[in-house]
Amino acid sequence: MWTHRSWQGRFTPHPLPPRDRLRAYAAHCNAVEGNTTFYATPTPATTHAWAAQTAADFRLVPKVPQLVTHERRLTDVAAPMRAFLDAVAPLGPRAHALWVQLPASFGPGDLAALARFLRRLPAAHRRAVEVRHPGFFADPRAARLLEQVLADADAEWVPFDTTTFFRTPPATAAERETWTRKPRLPRRTRALTAHPIVRYLGRDDPAATVEGWQPWLEVVAGWLAEGRSPTVFVHTPDNVDAPALARRFHEEVRARVPSLAPLPEPPPAAPSTLF
Repeated sequence: MWTHRSWQGRFTPHPLPPRDRLRAYAAHCNAVEGNTTFYATPTPATTHAWAAQTAADFRLVPKVPQLVTHERRLTDVAAPMRAFLDAVAPLGPRAHALWVQLPASFGPGDLAALARFLRRLPAAHRRAVEVRHPGFFADPRAARLLEQVLADADAEWVPFDTTTFFRTPPATAAERETWTRKPRLPRRTRALTAHPIVRYLGRDDPAATVEGWQPWLEVVAGWLAEGRSPTVFVHTPDNVDAPALARRFHEEVRARVPSLAPLPEPPPAAPSTLF
């Protein structure tokens, strides 16, 4: 996601044509979740435009289409995956990892299908898998089997940390709507590869979001000290302050790891005026 109505005129200029919206977002953050590819595979012309709006080291994590992960459950997917891979090819190195988000019904009994799918992905692409079945978190044996499947494919296990969000009852309309849709799973902080990816969901109250990410600061700092290159996505139910919160998280990690390069200072969303 790189466009949000509440960001316009605040984080990004307004009005802003669609062809410039990713460029405006990239002035604030150097990574983004490519969630739109879950619902429809873009044309190569579209991804060419995304590449033109971002630097070569920008990290876009495109989600594998739901036709592949949810409808066909990773089986008989050669044609849609070929179309998806052709679509992301113009991104070049910006396609940081292919994000395989699996449905909550995809459990330990489905690991053979996941292993076959990961083996068939081109070696040029990193792979990142998000699972939501409770069995992978409650059963140590299932977790070990999943880790082995991922390790064999040099794939990362993407944690979706919703523990802060579910700590107290919802307080806003966006929180109430999100309450029914997001998984309630334990926090997981173990990295399997050199490129871990974290998805963190806070609250619409920025202070609660900051308080909830404190455990991640030491985890991410530790990964950096080990020579890993993590990517962290910060969400809230309404995402009103998400770019500012993401930048704050980055700065709090930098306070622990001074060698981490700062994010670039974004230009003002609106031209300055004298009055």
